[in-house]
Amino acid sequence: MSESKPSSLPVSPNRLLSGFHFRGQLPHLKREGASYFITFRLADSLPAGEVARLKRERWVILEQARTARRPLTWHEEQQLLTWYCDKVEELLDASHGACWLNHPEIARLTAATLTFFAGQRYDLHAWVVMPNHVHAVLWPYSGRTLSAILHSWKSYTSKRANGLLHRRGSFWQRESFDHWIRDDAERTRLVHYVENNPVKARLCARPEDWLWSSAHARTQPPPS
Repeated sequence: MSESKPSSLPVSPNRLLSGFHFRGQLPHLKREGASYFITFRLADSLPAGEVARLKRERWVILEQARTARRPLTWHEEQQLLTWYCDKVEELLDASHGACWLNHPEIARLTAATLTFFAGQRYDLHAWVVMPNHVHAVLWPYSGRTLSAILHSWKSYTSKRANGLLHRRGSFWQRESFDHWIRDDAERTRLVHYVENNPVKARLCARPEDWLWSSAHARTQPPPS
């Protein structure tokens, strides 16, 4: 990467390292030393009407449980969140919005930013740059918060991408989704999910055919 770098990542032992917190409307559970599956998307990637419909359906289920005086258990709430996220994934794979990440120079910028500090500040197990969103599986190094890593990625790429596209305004959606990976089996499953996402979205025949992904990067010869 040229003249400037993604912003430095602060070391701050707090609930962003280990604990439960909200940022926007989604819950975020952190555990120091854990790996995470993350998704962040372009600001216009989801039709507002569809998002409102999904939120309304989720709200109805929660209200029905409260009216029946049987609030959902933590496990049931997690299942409901998983349902919501799966529906969002279906909408994302339909490639709504301007799909700025389809532009090779923007996809290249995003891929370079994801991998720039890999091996220095985090291990990057898998990643893919889709037309309107990004998935990654990573393990932050000791003292590095996932929130700071995401902020660094999104802040750097939004400024550079807006300049390349000669546009202003929000580039990324403010909220990101993250999931704490419980064990090696789940990590293996999510790595496969991330790298297979372009195939699932019918963008290519094999994971390694998608240029902006860890699956493709593994097929390339090491730099001389």
